[in-house]
Amino acid sequence: MEHESLWAEPRLYVAIAFFLFFILLGKKLWAAITGILDKRTDAIRAELAEAAKLRGEAEAMLKQAQAAQAEAAADAAKLLEGARREAARLAEEARTDAANSAARRERMAMDRIAAAEQAAAKEVREAAIDIATKAATLILTTEAPKQDATLIDQAIGNVTSALTGRRAA
Repeated sequence: MEHESLWAEPRLYVAIAFFLFFILLGKKLWAAITGILDKRTDAIRAELAEAAKLRGEAEAMLKQAQAAQAEAAADAAKLLEGARREAARLAEEARTDAANSAARRERMAMDRIAAAEQAAAKEVREAAIDIATKAATLILTTEAPKQDATLIDQAIGNVTSALTGRRAA
């Protein structure tokens, strides 16, 4: 094998060209790469800042929603308590109305019973009067003609004695 000279090796020229390329253009390439990386870093920072801002807004909205939920729960509890009080009041009012209605109906029934008792008593009295009248009529029609003469004589005698007794006084 023959040793060739180092200058005859093509790899040496490629390596020298590579280093010259980087030396001459490396500064610009490095500036471009760092610029791209800096832009990427700034974009990430901006995204992180935006995410932090959005997180803060989300936390504020969560607190607001929790406060609204607590307020709604308190309002619902107040409404529920008011509805319970109203239901109790209506139930008491219904009980009172039912008791008053029952008392009115009882009074009406008692009034009807009293009216029926009065009507029955009136009917009994009228029936007794009718029976007494018929009995008196019967007695007078059957017994009176027989005793008419005697009664008339007694009445006349009583009239004369009554008149003489008055004259003396």
